Amino acid sequence: MKTDKTELFEKTPVPRAVLALVIPTVISQMITVLYNMADTFFIGQIGDPDQVAAASLCLPVFLLTTGLANLFGIGGASLISRSLGVGDTDKARRTSAFCIWTAAAAGLTYGLIIFFFRSWIIPLIGADGTTYDFCYSYLFWTLTIGAVPTVLNADLAHLVRAEGYSSQASFGMTLGGVLNIILDPVFIFGFHLQITGAAVATMLSNAIAMVYFIALITSKRDKLHLTLNPRYYSVADGIPKEVLLVGLPSSVMNLMSIFSNITLNKLLVSYSNAAVGGIGIAKKIDMLAFAIANGLSQGVIPLIGYNYSARNVKRMRESIKVTLTLSLVVTTVGAILLFTCANPLVRAFIDDPETVRYGSMFQRIICITGPCTAISTVIIAIFQSVGQKGKPLVLSMLRKGGLDVPFMFLLDALRGADGIAWATPIADFGSMVVAIILFVPQLKRMSQENPE
Repeated sequence: MKTDKTELFEKTPVPRAVLALVIPTVISQMITVLYNMADTFFIGQIGDPDQVAAASLCLPVFLLTTGLANLFGIGGASLISRSLGVGDTDKARRTSAFCIWTAAAAGLTYGLIIFFFRSWIIPLIGADGTTYDFCYSYLFWTLTIGAVPTVLNADLAHLVRAEGYSSQASFGMTLGGVLNIILDPVFIFGFHLQITGAAVATMLSNAIAMVYFIALITSKRDKLHLTLNPRYYSVADGIPKEVLLVGLPSSVMNLMSIFSNITLNKLLVSYSNAAVGGIGIAKKIDMLAFAIANGLSQGVIPLIGYNYSARNVKRMRESIKVTLTLSLVVTTVGAILLFTCANPLVRAFIDDPETVRYGSMFQRIICITGPCTAISTVIIAIFQSVGQKGKPLVLSMLRKGGLDVPFMFLLDALRGADGIAWATPIADFGSMVVAIILFVPQLKRMSQENPE
């Protein structure tokens, strides 16, 4: 018997199916960015550039939790949707148990590593005597205490979305974001905890969102193939290999992004904390455009993967076309808005003239290649949807770390702080060109391998 979610994958007109899957995903991605921005915004209202700089320095380390969640969440979502496409519900169930429990263990391990190696890690990310204590406090609450709920929150959202429950997945992510925005001023100003208050608010928000997902899976256990029962945990049937290799490109993209951001911060900190704070604000604003592109690509993974496995090539190709068109339109509009409104957007975070000058300049530079990012992320998602491993991995490494880091050093030597930010659009454009070159012949092969 066909369920409503199966009908969404098989029968619903493609534009409507794409929108049903991606709109909630985009909203949840934007909410996630907004509550990361909320920390910077409310910390900025303290008026201390050192605390704003500390939040920017901690961002790459915190974002590694997203990489862990994507490793098991996106890899698991792809395998679950492909398993359901061929009717293998038992494998889908075992995959979910593997992804949930392994992600929890990875989050716990990461939090403990941050705590025990903090005296080495915090200086490595660029902290100095003025920012060290702020960084330690922020990382203790968000990662040592909060890594497990942060990783599971995003991981469970991916897995729930794999079965077509996109709105429920997005509600959970939105819940965490809204709570964080509400709790930030309470802990920062109400309890006078400053940057520590922002960290506590983030930890509590993710913990509550994780509880929501656990309750959702438990209440819908008769309808969902996801399970929290550890007896279904399995490393047989190639599950770990499939999950990890498909999820690896997203995780590597995150790791390379962290490497890229740490390099950027280390170069800019030699100029001033205002420069570090400015690029931190600009990057968080620009993350809105990336969140849209990323939400569109991640949301459509189950639809493409299901129809690829079900050998419905026409529907698969139409899903790709609709998603790519929609992503290009939205990110182009977003790039125009971010470019024209750069100064007031940065000034809304902090009224420090030097920080605003740096932030506005960086914002106008890094937002111009939003459409390039849209193309790259959609193509990477397509490769992941059909179980490809090598190509998305190469593209992920090119976009962050592979191209931008060498250009950071080159442009720093040629133009100083004003030139460093240009490494981002150069890398985005280069990775887009490579993505297109890899994708065109791959699409032809996919159609030939799976005749309708």
